[in-house]
Amino acid sequence: MTFPAFFDQAPKVQVHDPLSEFLGAAEGGLIEYGYADAVRLAGHSCPTVAGAYLMARAGLRALFPDGPAERGGVAVTMSSAEREGTTGVIAQVFTLLTGAAAGNGFHGIGGNFVRSGLLGYGGGNPDCIATFQRTDTHAGVRLALDVTNVPPSPQMRMLMGQAMAPDASAEVRRAFGEVWQERVRRLLLEHADDPAVILVQAI
Repeated sequence: MTFPAFFDQAPKVQVHDPLSEFLGAAEGGLIEYGYADAVRLAGHSCPTVAGAYLMARAGLRALFPDGPAERGGVAVTMSSAEREGTTGVIAQVFTLLTGAAAGNGFHGIGGNFVRSGLLGYGGGNPDCIATFQRTDTHAGVRLALDVTNVPPSPQMRMLMGQAMAPDASAEVRRAFGEVWQERVRRLLLEHADDPAVILVQAI
């Protein structure tokens, strides 16, 4: 599998997962995630997946300023219902990086390492996409995304229409894919730490 080169250039997210450490899955429990991991999970790369990845990164950095973040130590509340818009896609990326899961998540070992019940829907602030809250200190942040400063190429709409045609050529489809991923590249490499794009508010 070959991904665009910028996937590897995107910022990484390092977490400490006590469950992974306990079970000997990762030395010291340290796990490093990259954008390609989110793409593998979602099955595609788009501004929503990239935005979710960057929001999770920013939220974890804000809650664990001395790093690394504690995977499994954060409760996530999505503001919208699970089936509304892109909420489910974003939540899946959040689960990847935070370990927070809904009722079908890991129920723990002897009362430890519980991930089930750390992800909820429809209970957040309508002015944000989600809230992250530490389970130990209860410090929290609201997260939102504003991609108006990362607009799509003017050719995007035209190329998408052409690429979706049943008889679209390989060249047209390739051109559309390149234009589509260029916006993702800009978001990940030029705006990863842009407070006007990745919005984080302490609560």
